[in-house]
Amino acid sequence: MWRLISFLLFLFANTAIAGSQVYESLSASTRTVLQHTISDKTVSVFTTLSDLEARDWLDSMTARLEKRIPEAEERKAFLMTVYYEAARAGLDPELVLSIIQVESNFRKYAVSSAGARGYMQVMPFWIDLIGSPEHNLFHLRVNLRYGCTILRHYLDLERGDYFRALGRYNGSLGKADYPNLVLGAWRRHWTYSTAAQ
Repeated sequence: MWRLISFLLFLFANTAIAGSQVYESLSASTRTVLQHTISDKTVSVFTTLSDLEARDWLDSMTARLEKRIPEAEERKAFLMTVYYEAARAGLDPELVLSIIQVESNFRKYAVSSAGARGYMQVMPFWIDLIGSPEHNLFHLRVNLRYGCTILRHYLDLERGDYFRALGRYNGSLGKADYPNLVLGAWRRHWTYSTAAQ
């Protein structure tokens, strides 16, 4: 009996209640507009690298990411989008990969106990501050755009000091644990050098 009660308590504690949502049939044109609005499109070309440089970087990073994202096309699209969003924000893409490793371990639908979401663990309040209500933090490009923009803001605020910017990003300014984890992951797993290729 106690096993059944424990199981039911566990089940209800881990169940989300969606309220009284009702499915409504949508016209094809409405679905198309909504899909475009919430699209999770990836990037198809490298904008700042030559073809050879892009291939070398992608080959190097894809081998490191294979166990975490097994499907080759998904891995390639992920890496190209990380590179694009990092470069767009003036960040090193390997630093962004390090943050993703520490924050979500490359899990798209990760949610922290504080409510941070997605690959870069972006807090939902950022949507109100810098975004639009329709932005979904579980969409790859949206999540990376927010995370990279926020980190760039903190790096500017801290005049390029990675340690302090990472502390701000994590909400742990003045503590060493998080910055050390990210910087360590960067050194151990994600450092890229064309000379090493």
